[in-house]
Amino acid sequence: MNENNENLASPHARLSTRIERGDLFSVKCPSREVLKHVTSRWGVLILVALMDGTYRFSDLRRKVGGVSERMLAQTLQWLENDGFVLRRSYPVVPPHVEYSLTPLGVEVSHRVEALADWIEDNLTAILDCQKQE
Repeated sequence: MNENNENLASPHARLSTRIERGDLFSVKCPSREVLKHVTSRWGVLILVALMDGTYRFSDLRRKVGGVSERMLAQTLQWLENDGFVLRRSYPVVPPHVEYSLTPLGVEVSHRVEALADWIEDNLTAILDCQKQE
C-alpha cells in the first residue's frame, strides 16, 4: 500500500496494521518489553555470545564477563520467552542445560551485533566526547 492509499484506508485498517507491527512509541505496546530485553546490557551480550553456538549456563557466564548468575538466568528467561533463545534440558545427573539461538534469535542477534560493532568502532570518538563534559 503506497502512502496515498494508506491515507485513504479506514482508521481501523491502520490501527490493525499498527497493532500487528507494534508501536514502540505507545506506552502500552508490548514491543517495549521486547526492546528492553534485547537492548539491555546483558541481552545484547548474551545474544552476541550465542552467535558462536550452543553454551551451557556456566560457560555462557564465563563468556559474558561480569554478569551475575541471577541476571544471566533472568535475561536468558526473558530471551527464551521472547522466542530468541532455545533452552534444552537433558535428564541427567548433574543437570545439563544448553542455550542456543532460535532462527528469530539469529536474526535479532545480527542486528544488535551491528550496534555493538558500531560502538566499538567509534569508541575513541565517544570517549573523547565524554571527556569534554
